[in-house]
Amino acid sequence: MNHSTVVAAIAAGVSEALHRPVTGLSDDTRLFEDLHLDSTTSLELLMAMEDSFGLVVDPETLDMDDFETVGTFAAFVLRELAAHQSGEVRP
Repeated sequence: MNHSTVVAAIAAGVSEALHRPVTGLSDDTRLFEDLHLDSTTSLELLMAMEDSFGLVVDPETLDMDDFETVGTFAAFVLRELAAHQSGEVRP
């Protein structure tokens, strides 16, 4: 899995959560300020990532810093994927 694949999945997840097409995301696009996600739509985005990549994310491992930008969220998803694939149990 690579960064651009995850960003494409994030764009699809944001589009689904916001019920409108979202394109042209960059790593610097802010999820709350630029895309206007809220707590509900951010959870919908997280569930879309779980569905897209077969992840199960423990809400206790979530940090708001991971939801700051598309880049930070993509890095979070990639970390979770790596942990999932290695069989690592996340605290």
